[in-house]
Amino acid sequence: MNVPQIRLESISAKIGLTIYKPVQEIQQQPADLMIKQPKAELQIDRTPSQLTIDQTEAWADMDLKHISRRIEEFAQQGYEDWLTGLARMAQEGDDLMKIENGGNPIPEHAKINSGSPIYEFNIGFIPSANSVKINYQPSIVKLNWHTHKPEIDIKVNKPVHQYTPGSVNIDLIQKPSLLIDFV
Repeated sequence: MNVPQIRLESISAKIGLTIYKPVQEIQQQPADLMIKQPKAELQIDRTPSQLTIDQTEAWADMDLKHISRRIEEFAQQGYEDWLTGLARMAQEGDDLMKIENGGNPIPEHAKINSGSPIYEFNIGFIPSANSVKINYQPSIVKLNWHTHKPEIDIKVNKPVHQYTPGSVNIDLIQKPSLLIDFV
């Protein structure tokens, strides 16, 4: 027996998607920076150092004296020698005046006055210790300085931002269909 048959044939719908991705661009310009540093001010006050060396006594110890000092010493020595001679003559006069007390003053005076004096001698070309006087005054330095703060000017630039949003396009590529067939 032949039974009628129904044949169904279906075709699905096909959808096409076109996707456009979003685009984002960000550009950041660097900040504009300007820095000025004023120079520091420095002032130096200085008194010079002073060194004084006095060799007068060292030269005098070596018998290399200035003429004015030599004249002064000779005058002083002459005065002392005159006083010594005056005292000696006064003493000799007293001795002669008191001849009655005994003794023989004339030969004694001749013996004392005829002897040569004993002179002290040392090495004459070496100055004595500490005969050179040294005086030193160090310099005084005063520093006055002033610093200035730097002048900083900053200009911040805003970022450049561009954004293109994405999109999706939907298309129907194939329509759905249903075929019904009787056999």
